[in-house]
Amino acid sequence: MKNLFLYTIAVTLLVAACQPETEQTRFEDLPDSAQTISLLGDTLKTEIDSLPPALANRIDSLSALALEEDRLVNSYIWEARKMAYTGDYRTAVIQLSSAITEFPEEPRLYRHRGHRYITLREFDLAIQDFEKAASLFEGQSDVVEPDGLPNAQNTPLSSLQTNTWYHLGLAHYLKGEYEKANEAYMKGLEATDNNDMRVAFLYWKYMAMRKAGHDVEAGKVLEQVSPEMELIENTSYHELLMVFKGVFTENQILDNDNSELDNSTLGYGLGFWHDINGRDERANEIWQQVYDSNNWAAFGYIASEAELAK
Repeated sequence: MKNLFLYTIAVTLLVAACQPETEQTRFEDLPDSAQTISLLGDTLKTEIDSLPPALANRIDSLSALALEEDRLVNSYIWEARKMAYTGDYRTAVIQLSSAITEFPEEPRLYRHRGHRYITLREFDLAIQDFEKAASLFEGQSDVVEPDGLPNAQNTPLSSLQTNTWYHLGLAHYLKGEYEKANEAYMKGLEATDNNDMRVAFLYWKYMAMRKAGHDVEAGKVLEQVSPEMELIENTSYHELLMVFKGVFTENQILDNDNSELDNSTLGYGLGFWHDINGRDERANEIWQQVYDSNNWAAFGYIASEAELAK
């Protein structure tokens, strides 16, 4: 692992000196403690912290195993994911950029870097990376992407292709490019094979279609979900779809035991629901509550931020 670390540092310095102008000008003046600037102009910081032992040990073991099996790309990806899990998204991007210089035809590197560009509010760079990943894996078999910490059934639910389409759609959605978001979600639905990813795609697709004014087609999206769907992870998306469908009420899905991630997800979705039904003051109130929390890397937070920035 020491040799890999030294190699990563050396290449990181080289890549940092050769970053595109758009990336340099965005980050070069930020203090060391800052990660990026929000869409509302606030400096976003993270308290870089050590990972929970179980997660740290799992990532270290997976990275070491990849090295032993001469799968250097896998090791680079795990090391970058580890940095992102600690909250150091900028370093994760630099590490992935370093790996791309060595493996420029590896779609997984672009998919993971694109994810972190979304976190850092660099939506255009994210879109470029996801489109590059899609062009590289076109015509290839899909690849399951293992989780950092396994879910309750120890069953990875996402893949290279579904994650690429999901995040590409999200980047377009956050930019207000709803037709392009819908195109990505359609491709994601074609690639997925489980209810959890299907619900995730349908959730964002419904909202993108309503935003684009395709209300009739959006209604058909809701016909594809039901209260009886069996899910492992994406229960918040499912609950929100049930609110959109009129099956659940707002109060039914709010719970004091919700995690920060759940609150960001539910907050954005409920704000959207109020907004699309003409209750814009209530929508902005909820989105502001999400923004005032500290979970700024969550997609629900970024989406709430994007709404407030409009």
